[in-house]
Amino acid sequence: MKGFLSFTVLAVILLVHSSQAVYVQDGDLKFPLESVKKLKELMDENRHISPRFVVSKASYSPCDEKDLPEEFQSVCKREDASMIFERLSM
Repeated sequence: MKGFLSFTVLAVILLVHSSQAVYVQDGDLKFPLESVKKLKELMDENRHISPRFVVSKASYSPCDEKDLPEEFQSVCKREDASMIFERLSM
C-alpha cells in the first residue's frame, strides 16, 4: 500500500511539473513557446517565397499576417517591433 501511495504521489508531481508552460522572454516581454514557434514559421515561410525572390528582413512585417498569434498584437504597436520579431525568430 505504501508503495502504491508513493508511486501515485511521484506520478502527480511529475505530471504537474511537465504541464507547466514554457515561455520565451525578450526584455520585459514574455511569450509562450508555441506562439514563438508559430511566429518563426510565419517569418521563415514569407522570406522564401520563391528561390529567385527572397524577401528582405527590413521589408517584411509579421504584423501583416492574419495567422499571427494574438500575443504579438501589442508588439506590432511598438516602434521596435521589427527588432523584437527578429530576436524571437532566431
